[in-house]
Amino acid sequence: MPQIPEKIHELTVGQLAARSGVAVSALHFYESKGLIRSCRTAGNQRRYHRDALRRVAFVRAAQRVGIPLATIREALAELPEERTPTREDWARLSEAWRAELDERIKQLNRLRDHPTDCIGCGCLSLDTCVLSNPDDAFGRRASGSRLLVERRKPAR
Repeated sequence: MPQIPEKIHELTVGQLAARSGVAVSALHFYESKGLIRSCRTAGNQRRYHRDALRRVAFVRAAQRVGIPLATIREALAELPEERTPTREDWARLSEAWRAELDERIKQLNRLRDHPTDCIGCGCLSLDTCVLSNPDDAFGRRASGSRLLVERRKPAR
């Protein structure tokens, strides 16, 4: 991994990619989604502040556990600009995801413990689906594939 001298406060997209292990195209995508920011030089080249390294690492870690990009963007928007976030900043942000992660873990445990009960197609034609229809909650209301129909109804 190439080292960047401490006196350099702005990184090129290539330097950021090399240090973070993320492809240049992914960095451009993150920027287009508002996850990281760059400024432009007089020659219209992107430059990233050094704190972008931590932000990219945070995005990658959050993505690995299934946090949606919109949720990650909201969290990053709470961080101060042009300052490397502290451990306390990250702890505060990640704590907000605890309930969502706990629910994902619960669903993964159900899938692991009952793999033959899930056919993976989402049709809910089984009497019980431990992922989308635990304890056959939809089967008590009606037969057939009810979950998708109920999600499409407009809110009143």
